[in-house]
Amino acid sequence: MSTFLFSYRSPQNGAPPSPEGIAAWGAWLESMGPRLVDRGNPVSDRQTLGNCEDTRLGGYSLVNAESLEAAVALAKGCPGLENGGGVEVGALTDMS
Repeated sequence: MSTFLFSYRSPQNGAPPSPEGIAAWGAWLESMGPRLVDRGNPVSDRQTLGNCEDTRLGGYSLVNAESLEAAVALAKGCPGLENGGGVEVGALTDMS
């Protein structure tokens, strides 16, 4: 089992999440059960360097999955995708 970083991206000029949106995020995160290693946190202050395109960092989570494909399948349920956001999924490498 590998650990994956889900980096949530929000539209640059997106509105703050509604109470319904916050509830959808909570339900989606809970639906991952024990695969969710670290629920993560939303990002408040941010600054970008280089080419960060049309989105901004919104938050992160750490998730266990058997493969990149399995992690991407989990990420497809992200509520932010419905509002013009995105999820970048990356495998974490153990450096020890």
